[in-house]
Amino acid sequence: MNFTEIANTRQSCRSFDKTKPIEQEKLNAILNSARLSPSACNGQPYFLTVCKGEVAERVAKATMGMGMNKFSADAPVQIVISEMPYSRTAALGAKVKGNDYRSIDIGIVSSYITAEATAQGLGSCILGWLDSKKIKQICDLSGDVRLVISIGYPTADYKLRPKKRKDLNDLVKIIE
Repeated sequence: MNFTEIANTRQSCRSFDKTKPIEQEKLNAILNSARLSPSACNGQPYFLTVCKGEVAERVAKATMGMGMNKFSADAPVQIVISEMPYSRTAALGAKVKGNDYRSIDIGIVSSYITAEATAQGLGSCILGWLDSKKIKQICDLSGDVRLVISIGYPTADYKLRPKKRKDLNDLVKIIE
């Protein structure tokens, strides 16, 4: 799959086949893609915790407050992304420029994870509705939990939805 094919087929999966585990080589490909994602000053100010089995179920449950994300319980893998300290140079840049590079970097690594999951024939969904305190405790983490990514095979009847996006003219301005 080339990148345009990945961009056209990647969507938030909300129907995982809980009977189909993810092969370790596919999970390794996802994690290696995450390792290669760019970040401010190459600092990678995040930590990835891969949860499987009973731990994945507990993490999924911590994303279901107020009836949200019920589908995540069927995903066999939950990748928890927690925030870590900046590198010295990125911290200085963030302070001087008033920019939250950590959030940007976490967004980028999430994109790499979900794009590679798509390339591997898997579905994924980025979850921001979560109980950070509970997930920190479940995973024994020091940094705040920023996102959870549910990953698994979509159910056989899960179809590609039409993409609803802004028109390119509403997103882009070219200045020469």
